[in-house]
Amino acid sequence: MQTLDHPAAAGTNSGAPVGDKQKRDRRDGEDAAQELSSKRMRPPGVRSVGWALVQAARLHRARTGDRLAKLGLFAGQEQVVQALASAGTMTMGDLAALLRVRPPTASKTVTRLAALGIVERRAESGDGRVVRVQLTPAGLAKAEAIEQIQEEVEAELLDHLDKTDRRRLRKLLRKAARGLAEAAGASGQSTDVDAEIEAEVDDEAEVLPT
Repeated sequence: MQTLDHPAAAGTNSGAPVGDKQKRDRRDGEDAAQELSSKRMRPPGVRSVGWALVQAARLHRARTGDRLAKLGLFAGQEQVVQALASAGTMTMGDLAALLRVRPPTASKTVTRLAALGIVERRAESGDGRVVRVQLTPAGLAKAEAIEQIQEEVEAELLDHLDKTDRRRLRKLLRKAARGLAEAAGASGQSTDVDAEIEAEVDDEAEVLPT
C-alpha cells in the first residue's frame, strides 16, 4: 500500500514524472547560463565609435590581405608598391617619410620586395650614399593588380552606402583623424588631413548644381 510520501505516489499526484521535471529545470538552467554568458562576452566598447572603426579596419585589412597573398605579397608591402607606382622613383628617406615609418622599416620592406624582383635600388648619380628605389616591370604589373584589389575591397566596404553617405563618411573619418593627430601633437599629419578635407570640399563643389 502506497502512502503520500512514497516517491511513486508523489510523482503521480504532481501530474508529471519526476524525471521530466528535472529535465525541464536543467534545460532552463542551461538557457539562463547561456544567456548570461553571451552578455558577459559582449565587447565592453561595442557601442563606441572607436570600436566600430577598429572592427571595420580589421575586416578591411583581412580582406585585402587575403587577396594580396595570392600575389605573393604581405599586408603593408602594397603601400610601397603604390607609392613607387605614383612617384616613379624615390629615395629611401622620402619613401619612409611618405609612409610615416622609420627608415629601417622602409629599408627592410624594400629589401624583401627587391628579392621578389618587384623593386630595384640604385645609387644616386654623384652621391653613392643616396639610394633611389623604383619598380621593375614586374613591379608595375603588381601595382595594377593591387589597384584592382583595392577597388574590389572598397566596393565591398561601401556596398550598403549611397554616394552621399560615402562622401560624408570619408569626410568624418578625416576629421576624426585630424583630432587624433592634434591630440598626439603630430602637426604634420594634421596639416595633411586638413589638405585632404579641403580637397574633399573642392570635389563636392564641383558636383553641386549651379
